Amino acid sequence: MYKRIAIVYNEPQPSGYDNSHEEKAVLGVLDAVNAVHQAVQELGKSSILIPLVPPFEGARKKLAALDVDVVFNLFEGFCGEPATEALVPEALIELGIPFTGAQADVLRLALDKAQLKSVLKASGIPTPDYQVLDPQNLADFNLGFPCFVKPRSEDASHGISEDSLVKDFTGLERQVRKISETYHCGSLVEHFLIGREFNATVMGNLRCAVLPLSEIVYELAPGVPRILTFAAKWEPDSVYFKGTKVVCPAEVTEAERAYIADTALKAFKLVVRRGYARMDMRMDENGRLNVMEINPNPDISPETGAARQSAAAGMKYAEFINKLVNMALGEKHDPKNPPDVSRRQTGADADTEKYARI
Repeated sequence: MYKRIAIVYNEPQPSGYDNSHEEKAVLGVLDAVNAVHQAVQELGKSSILIPLVPPFEGARKKLAALDVDVVFNLFEGFCGEPATEALVPEALIELGIPFTGAQADVLRLALDKAQLKSVLKASGIPTPDYQVLDPQNLADFNLGFPCFVKPRSEDASHGISEDSLVKDFTGLERQVRKISETYHCGSLVEHFLIGREFNATVMGNLRCAVLPLSEIVYELAPGVPRILTFAAKWEPDSVYFKGTKVVCPAEVTEAERAYIADTALKAFKLVVRRGYARMDMRMDENGRLNVMEINPNPDISPETGAARQSAAAGMKYAEFINKLVNMALGEKHDPKNPPDVSRRQTGADADTEKYARI
């Protein structure tokens, strides 16, 4: 049982995202903060807001001074520094403070899209063929066209536009150079899949539940790439926002639902294992489902995927937040012996309830 909770998040600051007109994704964290804060009040609990700004030494001191039962971790990394996302759970384990969501190494792995895909492939979970390219090794490209190009180490659809789907070497070179110059990282280039697109939120510790599935449905003009762009998520006046629809629960057969949910569950057990995460998946031309990305600690604002799927499962938003907190309190963290999430598995020994009624 908990009484007092701290909601920890990154306070929006000016960053390189402003130059690429992607600051809306940074400000989005405030929607989640306000929603969680209100939900905690509805639950009759006391909450405090803890915005963090760099440097992390100062942020860690704020965390060390907390007198709360649990931290609701909404920290997405300092603005323009996505790799810092893992610092908060790392510090909270050292401080012995329970927190919601994923462990530090899970966040680091998910942020490195190439490394994540390597882990998926090694475990037999389908994911599109890929390469990591930069302006210096473009001549090594060997995938064929069309292909999809995105930053290797970003989230929230930063760097994804209709130009991300490239059909020739000129387009490939342009996108790889743009990503290198804008985000200062390599490009993940992968085989483009043309099938249906789904996502599923999985939540749990030793016993996990797959929430009702969502399908991304594109109602775009002929010739416009069917991809989930930055504009589709963050720019309401854009063609992509207006032409991208989420259907939840997804309109699938029972066999399809079981197949998609099972794939999501396997990916969760392999990579995340505890907390909550959204699995982004797409089918190829033969109907084979591929895991595109894994998003631990995904956006849980009321109008986004995880919250939408929890509502489809019959939960009010405050109930959803309460379950995430109770999952965090169900784990015991010893600061001298952090949890071993390197022992990843897909077997039945995880004692998983596949399609739990939550």
